[in-house]
Amino acid sequence: QVQLVESGGGLVQAGGSLRLSCAASGRTLSIYTMGWFRQAPGKEREFVAAISRSTDTAYYTDSVKGRFTISRDNAKNTVSLQMSSLKPEDTAVYYCAATVRPGIRFKDDDYWGQGTQVTVSS
Repeated sequence: QVQLVESGGGLVQAGGSLRLSCAASGRTLSIYTMGWFRQAPGKEREFVAAISRSTDTAYYTDSVKGRFTISRDNAKNTVSLQMSSLKPEDTAVYYCAATVRPGIRFKDDDYWGQGTQVTVSS
């Protein structure tokens, strides 16, 4: 089993920045890819970014490219999401995710954190 704990959410004005962090514990050596998803009120959960453990290749959804940066520290078993130029439409609960499968296809039975709220005011 893998446990994920997010931190770093909060309230920020449009144009501001926030950094989210996720700490993994448990069977962390089994993790292949870690990522971030978000869910806004009344909307489905959507993919934000992911990063491969072995290659450090990063993937982003189009709406955050150039504004968000995902990174990971395998030694510390953490993944971070640096968010800049935030917009009101970035407001959501952000979830950390980890999968033991190659690629960036996360499924419900993968590992998920409890979520952290990000609110961007206009």
